[in-house]
Amino acid sequence: MRDDQHFSHLTAARLWGAPLPRAEQDDHRVHVTTVGTLRMRRPGVISHRAVSADVRVLNGRRLSSPAAAWFECAGLLDRTALIAVGDHLVGRAGLATIDDLRRAIRPGSPHAVAARSAVDRVRIGSESPMETWMRLAVVEAGFPEPELNVEVWDGEGVFLGRVDLAWPRLRIALEYDGEHHRERDVFRHDQRRDNGFVVNDWKVIHATAADAARPAVLFERLRQAFLARGVVF
Repeated sequence: MRDDQHFSHLTAARLWGAPLPRAEQDDHRVHVTTVGTLRMRRPGVISHRAVSADVRVLNGRRLSSPAAAWFECAGLLDRTALIAVGDHLVGRAGLATIDDLRRAIRPGSPHAVAARSAVDRVRIGSESPMETWMRLAVVEAGFPEPELNVEVWDGEGVFLGRVDLAWPRLRIALEYDGEHHRERDVFRHDQRRDNGFVVNDWKVIHATAADAARPAVLFERLRQAFLARGVVF
């Protein structure tokens, strides 16, 4: 690439380690932005043009900054996926702040409204796209917004474990069980941990990938947990 060109959009987001939907992971085309008028025209390249750009260097590659890449993805990803990318950037990766994402939104852009809607839902603490999905799903279903990756201790100060989503005051937790939870050692660890939660009067609801397609049962179990605590929805 020339000095006025850099990786951008989904390619930059991928290089920053952001989680992308499967369809985007399987798309091997490369996004390249030119600051100027002469775009790159090569097979397998999706070319873009910009008047100016916020460019960083990562492992010798020129690419859009984390916040700029997030905004560039606003026209290519749906709302949930865009929020998941934002959660990654402001989370443990420490690549941007929520204010950085806000500043990256270009007023007047066709995707500015979508980006503003998404950034309002970005949170620090979500550690996977499914955690992002669960948080958004339960809030949109009418439940209070949960705290993320909460450390739980018993009355004597013994650490019980960390839960993905929680309402600590009500002692309700929501856990996402990915495929690795089926492994024998992980399963045994989960069982021992859940026993500790039960004896300390925590209600732990477990979700799987199947709940993403049909969340009604998950919502009903969560509603029952809230009802048992005297909270009615």
